[in-house]
Order: sequence, then C-alpha cells, then structure tokens
Amino acid sequence: MKPVEALVEFLGSLPPGGSLLVVTGAGISVASGIPTFRGTDPGAIWTHDVTTLGTYGFFEEDPVESWRWYLSRFEMVFDAIPNPAHRAVAALERWQLGREGSFLLVTQNIDTLHEEAGSHAMVKVHGSADRVRCTRRGCRNASPAGSIPRSSVDMDAFLAAPSPETLPRCAACGSVLRQHVLWFDETYDSHDDYAFLRAHRAADGCERLLFVGTSFAVGATEAFLRSARYARARVMSIDPGEHLSPAWVEQVTAKAEEVLPAACAALGAT
Repeated sequence: MKPVEALVEFLGSLPPGGSLLVVTGAGISVASGIPTFRGTDPGAIWTHDVTTLGTYGFFEEDPVESWRWYLSRFEMVFDAIPNPAHRAVAALERWQLGREGSFLLVTQNIDTLHEEAGSHAMVKVHGSADRVRCTRRGCRNASPAGSIPRSSVDMDAFLAAPSPETLPRCAACGSVLRQHVLWFDETYDSHDDYAFLRAHRAADGCERLLFVGTSFAVGATEAFLRSARYARARVMSIDPGEHLSPAWVEQVTAKAEEVLPAACAALGAT
C-alpha cells in the first residue's frame, strides 16, 4: 500500500466518536528550517554534549552561557513558519472534532508552529520557546504554574553585553529568569504546563496513535507506546528516514509535509 493510502486507511477506519492521539517530534519542523535535536541531520542541535548544555545543572553553573546558547538557537525557531504538515495536523483536529471524536496533539517541540498553524487541543510536554519563567521558588512567575511571555522581557542589555549583571530578571521579584523548557535533568511533573498526565491519559484511551517525525529516543514516546499497546490501539509512525519504532508499529516512510496534506485532502479534512 502506498504511503498516502496507508495513512488514509489508518485514519479513515477510525469510527466517528473515536479517539485520535497525534504525537509530533522535531522531524515535523525540519521543512520549516528547524534542525532536529538528534540524529545526523546537518546542523542537528544535539551534536554537542546535551547532558552538559541542556540541563538545569549547567544553568546553575553558568547561567550566562546557558542563556547565550539558547538565544543563539532560538533565532531559527522564531524565524520559522508552519509548513504543510503543521497545517495538516490542525486540519485533522477539526476533522476529528467534526466527527464528534476526541483529539489531542502532544508535541515534543518547543517551537510555536503548531499553534500558529491553528492547533488548539495540544500539550507541549517539553515547554515552549516563547515563554520564560522565574527561578525563585514561590514567585508567581515560577514553577509549578507560572511563566511569562518572552516578548515581555527586555533582553537588550544582555544581548549587548552578556554578563551576570545583565541576565534577564523577573519583574516581580528580581530573580534570574530561565527558559520555559524541560531540561534533561528535570522531570515531567516539574511544571503544570508540561501536562504529562493529560497526555498519558489520552494515550491510555486512544484508538489511533499517530507519531510524526519522532526519533523515539525520548521517554515520553515509550510511555505512550506502552499505553497504546495496552489499549489495543493501532499505532503508526510517519518518518522519511530509518524507523526506530518497534516492529509492531505501522510504518509510513515518507515526508510528513507531503503525505499528511494529501491524506487530509482524501479524507475531506480542511
């Protein structure tokens, strides 16, 4: 069966009122110009030592360098625009809800392309690049629920002369701000926005689980796979390269920005 036909059959065989969970990884944003975080892609972000750079421990040790490192990489995130795969996922949400079914998008990405494309029923399990939060426990802008828009923080002084004195600070308490992302030495329950329990419950009850552009190297995907298999859900993975998913997962070897829009057109999802 051809990739588009396989995807149409996978989605179209879901009865009205059924449950669809879509999980996206960095691969879905490659066509928007954002490199993956792992793998052999040119410019892959985690070709350096992620256990050093992407941790709260590194931030505590050298907050200036941590901020500089993230800001240099966020430039490409904020310049990107949604590609056809992001818009197709939003169309699937509208299609599924129009059939009185349940839908949830769980993205491992910290870019804002899904929401810009029109997705609403969404969980960002790794946080979001467009927000920051305070480091002082008890501050209203800190964990477990607080954060503020990155656009509300004046970073001119830090960008002009990065130093401990110019680090971005919380307007409420004066403490240093941090990225609103899940670092590798943190847990999913460290902030309410990660909503991992909501995502896990959706996997527990789904009838179709569609992975798009994920390496299956993150703990969340393993948890979703276990839940979906226990629920006897059908699971499919879309990826143009080597599939690292378990053998029992249905595999579509194609670019998401090509097959997802074509499948949506065939299903009448607009």
